[in-house]
Amino acid sequence: MPGLVKRFSLAQILMVVLSVEIMSEQVVPFEHFALEEREVEQALARVHVRAVDYADIYFESTISESVSMEEGIVKRAVKSIAQGAGVRATAGEKTGFAYSDDLSPRDLEIAADTARYIADSPQGDVPVPVTHRPVGTHNLYPLEQPLTDVATQERVDLLNLIDQEARRYDPRITKVMASINTNHKVMLVATTEGLRAGDVQPLSRLQVTCIAEEGSNRQVGTFGGGGRMAFSYYHEQDRALAYAREAARQAILNLDAVDAPAGILPVVLGSGWPGILLHEAVGHGLEADFNRKKTSAFSNLIGQRVASDVCTIVDDGTLPARRGSLNIDDEGTPTTRTVLIEDGILRGYITDRLNARLMGIPLTGNGRREDFRSLVLPRMTNTFMLAGTSEPEDILRSVKKGLYAVSFGGGQVDITNGKFVFSASEAYLIEDGQVTKPVKGATLIGSGPDVLKQVSMVGHDLQLDSGIGTCGKEGQSVPVGVGLPTIRIDEITVGGTSA
Repeated sequence: MPGLVKRFSLAQILMVVLSVEIMSEQVVPFEHFALEEREVEQALARVHVRAVDYADIYFESTISESVSMEEGIVKRAVKSIAQGAGVRATAGEKTGFAYSDDLSPRDLEIAADTARYIADSPQGDVPVPVTHRPVGTHNLYPLEQPLTDVATQERVDLLNLIDQEARRYDPRITKVMASINTNHKVMLVATTEGLRAGDVQPLSRLQVTCIAEEGSNRQVGTFGGGGRMAFSYYHEQDRALAYAREAARQAILNLDAVDAPAGILPVVLGSGWPGILLHEAVGHGLEADFNRKKTSAFSNLIGQRVASDVCTIVDDGTLPARRGSLNIDDEGTPTTRTVLIEDGILRGYITDRLNARLMGIPLTGNGRREDFRSLVLPRMTNTFMLAGTSEPEDILRSVKKGLYAVSFGGGQVDITNGKFVFSASEAYLIEDGQVTKPVKGATLIGSGPDVLKQVSMVGHDLQLDSGIGTCGKEGQSVPVGVGLPTIRIDEITVGGTSA
């Protein structure tokens, strides 16, 4: 509202933000959001009353850019800027939340009042502590060149190279689609516990899709990668061209695929992206909110065996430059490496501040939100199984007749019982210990807890995915990473079209 406070244009704010390197252990000045700290403290004072256990204000400013190409033609080029703040108040198990995309002191006060009313608390006069509390020393994604400095022409030139490389792979590649998406987010959180923490979070993803045709047979291949790194990453070691070749390879491979077998079979999962099955079938069931509400298949099982003794699963938000990594989560808590399952025994859950407090368990730094308009939820960062001792070739040789699943597409999971259905986008028959024909139409059907107990061999070849994962929960999407070594699952139901 005019006249209430000295205001700056968003462009001016972002010029200041982008000119200063901000680490999570530093305090991001409120001036980056055209506010003074006393104005933020006044808003916190309105929401922090006697019946409120905790309150925070989350500020965010994001520049997003996207360029997509199809058939050598730029189909879409978009640049958008968003800013705003979300105010949260928790009282027992109740949460009040409101947000504003206008950062005037008056709008912050309105949001604070609304959050307090939703939490069903009257206005009070509890003082807000102002001592700044240090929060960590992570510096996981320092960039020499901000993603916002990359010109649109540079992006288009890269997509053109990808289009040409994919078509060179095989004349049966008839269509090529590619896109590059980047985000530059500046966030700051202020809490009633005196915490003031901020971070600058770059993120990019390059995706390539190829269509191969031979007569009436038409197949699709998709590949990509990314993370919290500079744009130059895609040129290093010709990564972008390798993505193009891999997408083309998958499409051509599937032209010769035979129908997948059906039945209960041993299945070998390849390393890397097949960890998405672990993420969906197991990871979500280990998020604290589902376990507090006792709607997870893993509720009340801490200290009990939930997997075979060769399985150790962690969630680690501290891996440099990874897509799922963060210096701090969206509550200002430094991310950690959390052991979820150790040698088959359930050791812990993934927590945010609310659920950790209500359950009386450790805070793991997994409080995440899609943006300032969204509530914080306990969410995964990079979730993977640790490497074992088996040779991948020995794992394959141990299977007389089964399936080797190298990559997955879509899937569904029921958190309450862990049951899942996943479609394999690249899979092969295993016959007498040898990988033979590629198959199409293969689905894996089972439940997370049951599948973990069927894992009998774990390879030493742990790989993380290439950096394309996005996780959905309660309508919110956040970037994540997954990983897996080669593993053998002794029995799982395979859905296919061949007996």
